[in-house]
Amino acid sequence: MATLVELTANIVASHAASNGLSSDELILEINKVYSTLKKLETDGTVVETGSAPTVPVISLKKAFQPDQVTCMICGKSGFKTLTRHLKQAHELKPGQYRKQFNIPGTQSLTAKNYSEARRKAANENNLAANLEKARAARKAPKAAKMKAVKTAPVEENVAPVKSAKSAKPAKVTKAPKSRAAKA
Repeated sequence: MATLVELTANIVASHAASNGLSSDELILEINKVYSTLKKLETDGTVVETGSAPTVPVISLKKAFQPDQVTCMICGKSGFKTLTRHLKQAHELKPGQYRKQFNIPGTQSLTAKNYSEARRKAANENNLAANLEKARAARKAPKAAKMKAVKTAPVEENVAPVKSAKSAKPAKVTKAPKSRAAKA
């Protein structure tokens, strides 16, 4: 069976292989992993102190690369967009994530190349014009109806007329049978 030091080395090495860590970050990671493994060995469980660390695993500049985005909570990289990962892995909303790490609202949580590709595809497919046409088509009946209501002559002293849908046929009631007829 592997010792705590060997396990720590394997875990940190695999984490460092997928995420570039500075020497200070590497030392912190080693200490964190070793202490967690030690607690697991002695107690059998580890109690989480918080839902997410307040200190980012990676700097803001390194987290948002043109071709990928890295999670500042767990250090996982290779995302085109962070929204789904934040919800599934950390149960966070983008606003909470931004607030936790002081990410400005102007910083997109998607990779820049991904956003550009989506924008280019939308422009090529003329989606903006199609959206504008759809909105205009949706507004046209409403506008015509409002115009008709405004231009309709208003007659005073006229009782409102019920529409055909709301009018109900009169109930036909049978005359009660008299007692004399039974005898």
